[in-house]
Amino acid sequence: MSKPSKRKVAPGQVRRSQVITTFGPGAMVDMPNHSVLIGGLEHWTADGRRVISEERLVAKVEALLNTSPLHLESPPVELADPNGPKTGIRAWEFPEWFVVQSDAGSGGMTRSRRLVHQRDLTRGRFKDEDGKARPLVPVRFVQACLNGHLSDIDWYGFAHTDYETKCRRALFLEERGASGDLEAVWVRCDCGAQRSLAQATRIADRTLGTCGGKRLWLGPRAGEKCGGGIGPLQPNRLLIRSASNAYFPQTLSVISIPDPATLVRKAVEPVWKDFLLYAESQEDVKRERRKAIVASAIEKFSDQEVFAEIHRRKGGGGAGGAGTTKTIKQAELEMLFASPESSGGDVPEGEFYARTMPLPGPESGLPPEVGRIVLVHRLREVIAQVGFTRFQPSMPDVDGELSLEVRRAPLAQEMTWLPAVENRGEGFFIGFNKDALTAWAARPEVMERQKQLRAGFQEWGLAHAGEKAQFPDIRYVLLHSLSHLLLTAVSMECGYAASSIRERVYASEAGCGILLYTGTADAEGTLGGLVQVGRRIAAHFQSALEAGGLCSNDPVCALHEPKNKYDEKFLLGAACHGCLLIAETSCERRNEFLDRALVVPTVAGPGPACFARGGV
Repeated sequence: MSKPSKRKVAPGQVRRSQVITTFGPGAMVDMPNHSVLIGGLEHWTADGRRVISEERLVAKVEALLNTSPLHLESPPVELADPNGPKTGIRAWEFPEWFVVQSDAGSGGMTRSRRLVHQRDLTRGRFKDEDGKARPLVPVRFVQACLNGHLSDIDWYGFAHTDYETKCRRALFLEERGASGDLEAVWVRCDCGAQRSLAQATRIADRTLGTCGGKRLWLGPRAGEKCGGGIGPLQPNRLLIRSASNAYFPQTLSVISIPDPATLVRKAVEPVWKDFLLYAESQEDVKRERRKAIVASAIEKFSDQEVFAEIHRRKGGGGAGGAGTTKTIKQAELEMLFASPESSGGDVPEGEFYARTMPLPGPESGLPPEVGRIVLVHRLREVIAQVGFTRFQPSMPDVDGELSLEVRRAPLAQEMTWLPAVENRGEGFFIGFNKDALTAWAARPEVMERQKQLRAGFQEWGLAHAGEKAQFPDIRYVLLHSLSHLLLTAVSMECGYAASSIRERVYASEAGCGILLYTGTADAEGTLGGLVQVGRRIAAHFQSALEAGGLCSNDPVCALHEPKNKYDEKFLLGAACHGCLLIAETSCERRNEFLDRALVVPTVAGPGPACFARGGV
């Protein structure tokens, strides 16, 4: 396909949060009557965009993308004025090949339909030999590579097993049989050439040719050499438009942390990019203050205070300043383990308000490994998209960081800002005694189980060559599994659906803990249900342990071996949909690195369990 189609199509709408997590730049979206490719950031209008302030996240993405300065903005909105200029996000019609919705000489168990290009259409319809206009749908097969490049399949070249063929006779997509498998889907040319789509899955044979480096979401002339002239040219891979592996957004998220200097930082933020970014002295600040918008923003602060903030931003690597050497989760963990006064105390102001709850006595049944309960009445989460991948996801590691070496497709040709959303919610935090968990990890039974889980991870690595993932700390697998059990248990009473509760698991030298919270762009995330659950955490903890002891799929689930090649659940121990797996919107690791045998005794025996089963 030489360039994206300019055919006019009806507009569609998605939520702002969906733009960040599902339908970002480069994503294929099915509209009611057509399919589109979401355009890059250069094709997003400025109307309705709002700057989102979160210095810690900005500092991380600047270091990750090696680009400065960057800032975060919310996705644009479509204005309601029908007579005004077009606003929102531009999308390109893709693919440009369509399947005519009428049979063409079908017989028996074979269904044959015409395969046509967009240039052969008349007002969005295909006219057959009788002059009748036929409806059509976009073909569901396209091609892409591991670098995120995307294009239409050269159907003539594929059908003729020759990408230099000059034949341009009619093409047909045939379904031979009722199975729906790729072996039953054939591409046939009127000249007699034909080929099964099953052959398109042979990556090593390069049956779809070599990637041409097309980045259609960035515009018609935004292509590049696949591999960037450094890496090898990738083979084209068959991709089904609506498949779950067609688009994996890469996002980073942080919980906003209170800071004594927050007031001056908030005052500078609205006028930073347009006015104060290039101030080199207090005299420059005084000159900028003559402008009404700047004077209004910083009127409560002296030139010295404002310039100190400017110097901090520039000296600390962009807007991030201090704290960039800490991992995302380390800074959050230090806040959650801090004294109540430094976390907001009894003053319910700002974007983070939390109070430490006295631990219940031993009679409550709360395990002695639990050392702290924090009720988070108010929190703010900021999520930014930094890129995307196809075929293989690349998510933050257990410390909340994204790898600098991962292959990510860009959101824009020139990166100056990133799309982000801010969610406000509430939750509770359970802090664990790090020394107690370290002693548990040193037990022989735990070390043996860790060896089994690591063997499964190594088997997974063989099937994902080039992945930079590392096996996490065994304490992380323990707390991650416990987090899923707790999330399921508290969802029964808190008033939120389990899919609207999210987890954040901390397991490092800085400490160990679990944060369960709800975050949403509307008021539904701040109803107080999770805070009330936190007040009765001992009872919910026991319910979670009781539920984890027995799965409806036992003994198969409890006896599952991570290295089992038959089910390919290499990153799971005793875990399945009957016990630990939850909605992927709730899990920070896409339901990976789970094993309830580390949490509670199962039918396989006590083994490496850290906690006794509830009621025992």
